[in-house]
Amino acid sequence: MLRLALTILWPSFLVAIVAEGCFFALLDPRELFHADSRYALPPIAGYTIGFFFFWTFCALASMLTYFLANVSNDRRPPF
Repeated sequence: MLRLALTILWPSFLVAIVAEGCFFALLDPRELFHADSRYALPPIAGYTIGFFFFWTFCALASMLTYFLANVSNDRRPPF
């Protein structure tokens, strides 16, 4: 179970780092929260929320890839 978790979480962690770097190289987290001024978050909170969002999304994609790659032949569609 630990091996499965690390197989899914480690690559998604690395991709989330790259995705966050690319995303926040273009956008400042302070500008993202200006649309609604009721929420005044410091920039580090924006980076943290963004990282966990990217990590969750990449983990879901990695999990889907893992499970689709390991489907047995009798459960695969005929096409």
